[in-house]
Amino acid sequence: MSKKDLKLMLINNKIAVIGLGYVGLPLARLFATKYPVIGFDINRKRVSELNEGVDNTLEVSSKLLNEVLLKISNLKKGLFCSSDLADISGCNYYIVTVPTPVDKNNGPDLTPLIKASQTVGKVLKKGDIVIYESTVYPGATEEECVPILEKVSGLKFNIDFFVGYSPERINPGDKLHTVENILKVTSGSTTEIGKKVDALYASVITAGTYLAPSIKVAEAAKVIENSQRDINIAFVNELAKIFNLMGIDNNEVLKAAGTKWNFLPFKPGLVGGHCIGVDPYYLAQKAQQYGYNPEIILAGRRINDSMGEYVACQIIKVMIQKGITIKGAEILMLGVAFKENCPDIRNTKVKDIITYLEDYGIDATIFDPCVNSDEVMKEYNINCLNVLPKQKFDAIVLGVSHNEFLNIDLEIIKKDNAIVYDVKGFLQYEVDGKL
Repeated sequence: MSKKDLKLMLINNKIAVIGLGYVGLPLARLFATKYPVIGFDINRKRVSELNEGVDNTLEVSSKLLNEVLLKISNLKKGLFCSSDLADISGCNYYIVTVPTPVDKNNGPDLTPLIKASQTVGKVLKKGDIVIYESTVYPGATEEECVPILEKVSGLKFNIDFFVGYSPERINPGDKLHTVENILKVTSGSTTEIGKKVDALYASVITAGTYLAPSIKVAEAAKVIENSQRDINIAFVNELAKIFNLMGIDNNEVLKAAGTKWNFLPFKPGLVGGHCIGVDPYYLAQKAQQYGYNPEIILAGRRINDSMGEYVACQIIKVMIQKGITIKGAEILMLGVAFKENCPDIRNTKVKDIITYLEDYGIDATIFDPCVNSDEVMKEYNINCLNVLPKQKFDAIVLGVSHNEFLNIDLEIIKKDNAIVYDVKGFLQYEVDGKL
């Protein structure tokens, strides 16, 4: 297919983005600057808020959202959000951006992906292309999603309809590395479809695209990106444990080692969120299906999943050293989001710290000005305050490095013998403990 043919092909695009969360909305907004886009989500409240120009994930500003929002769905370009299946029936590209979590046993939970595929299958027509962005194990798109599309639509794969895969690389809360500024990996179920998918993304992604030779290669590339980060963070978390035992400041060790040009600048901490704390399990289970037990990947997961308990034990140790009675002690936890300057609470490991502290009879108060308190209660049954409490505490723990926390006068909320534990090494304050 020539460049001229690709350009002509792009003219008549109408895109449906399935799932308007942290990944789908920024992508839909970007495509809407050039194409007619229908943003589809089953959450009617979310759709209503978006149509009013409000994104409670804070990934897309009201200004940018209102620049592309439409009240009707039949103009040349712009974004129309809907929960009505009929509104996406006239599209020729369907981009699926639903989450791919793990279950209670850390096995891949493809339920959202399966339901999204069923939804698309109901409106799929001849010639349509379905592109998946959700992180999965290699083979999931063609082995799990395609059969559902065929069954529901009654169409034949690679004859009547086609599939692509372009893994999301969104970094929630990051206003520098936005979707258009991150190089996009693309792929297609045939060589020609790969070129079409690549051309579609290349038309809006200013950072450029990379066309992978197959869908499985693109799937594998995505899942190892986060697995690699997980392993590197696990390494420095293990170093933190070792150097704490030796009485050596781990942060100073990393700072000294970082003077070498090829030393990787990872820092210890809690590994939660929708990607790094989840995706390695997808690769691990698939590897086990092939008879291989991935030792390094799972070892990294064990270390990082243990950090909540480890931090809680370190906090209690410091409290005991300062003569603070543990049972009934009052602790203020600063932050419950999974990362700094972001309202995203998915798979937050701060919850683990809170759970272990409460198991010791400690009374924990959680303060996070960035998150939705109702969502925290619904997801974790934790009461979270959005306003700093005025009482004094036996211990103050920084779990998330929100910029707002730098402005807190800790002396006002500390009891006389209180400790301050800085999980993130963020506070500009003399602390009693840190990772």
